[in-house]
Amino acid sequence: MQAQRKKRLLIVTMIMVGVSISAVLTLLSLTENINLFYSPSQVHAGEVPADASIRIGGMVVKGSVNRNPDSLEVNFDLTDTAKIVTVVYTGILPDLFREGQGIVAAGKMKNGRFHADQVLAKHDETYMAPEISESIKAAHGQQSMESGY
Repeated sequence: MQAQRKKRLLIVTMIMVGVSISAVLTLLSLTENINLFYSPSQVHAGEVPADASIRIGGMVVKGSVNRNPDSLEVNFDLTDTAKIVTVVYTGILPDLFREGQGIVAAGKMKNGRFHADQVLAKHDETYMAPEISESIKAAHGQQSMESGY
């Protein structure tokens, strides 16, 4: 084999190794940063992976918001009209947060409660996140199937 051919083969091999390493590192970083969306019904069904960062969405149950007077901790219930999940959040809630409206919270499940790192409220009274809308429709479908309709 000629010296120039060996040099080209070495360069091509190094480029392939570099591209492969870049692809693996990119895929690893993407999988760590993915927050999958779950509804309260899916949480109750045990579909949530243990100790994974997820998003959960639904409607805030009226009368369920409890604020700790000594800290910024807030507890509230979230529902998709079929099941309810208790959410714990420490921080300042968005200005648009209120009972009876749709929200999406990002965080982790711990001891049967959802500990949120971030709470997002809808921006007007007609908007609902597509994930929340679909989970509420799915919950209504399950209820009608269980009741025999």
